[in-house]
Amino acid sequence: MKQSKTSFNKPPDVHWHSSLVDRQQHKIRNNHKSFVLWFTGLSGSGKSTLANAVEKHLFDNHHRVVTLDGDNIRHGLCSDLGFNEEDRHENMRRIAEVSKLFVETGTIVLAAFISPYRNDRELIRSRLPHGDFYEVYCKCDLDICEERDPKGLYARARNGEIDNFTGISAPYEEPIKPDMIIDTNKLSIKEELSVIMNNLIKKGLIDEKCAL
Repeated sequence: MKQSKTSFNKPPDVHWHSSLVDRQQHKIRNNHKSFVLWFTGLSGSGKSTLANAVEKHLFDNHHRVVTLDGDNIRHGLCSDLGFNEEDRHENMRRIAEVSKLFVETGTIVLAAFISPYRNDRELIRSRLPHGDFYEVYCKCDLDICEERDPKGLYARARNGEIDNFTGISAPYEEPIKPDMIIDTNKLSIKEELSVIMNNLIKKGLIDEKCAL
């Protein structure tokens, strides 16, 4: 692939303004850590379904949590962007910055995006302090994703109605060393959720009371 044009350089005359309430104070008030779970995978692989299930479970267990979903972000913040490679890079850059702001306020961020390029995902990881970014690969065979095709997008892409569609006319670069792999070909949503919770507990990110 081409080298990402995504830039995280700030303009020279823009300065960061610190809050009177810092991240540690948010952590104490919330009684939990903040971090980003980044769900990546093909369209139809179950990213949003799993992220929403994680959000509901954490919320029910009194965690401050938000889901950032690809379609929802493109309704507003990224509504000016298309799906060519350059626009995908910019989409990721904006989401990285939003995620970072949420983490600073003590919020657990569940980001569900195809995010097809490894370089973009690694750039996002680099924008967050060590231990704040966890890549969750929702692994699902292309033919299964096409069978599900909840939005009818694969059929349209096969018919040439959608350009730059990941898995058909645009690449998807699988994670090399993701923090978690969820085989959505085989697991039920409850099993997937259990895997996520157990991993977060082992990493010391959430309390054992969140186990299923």
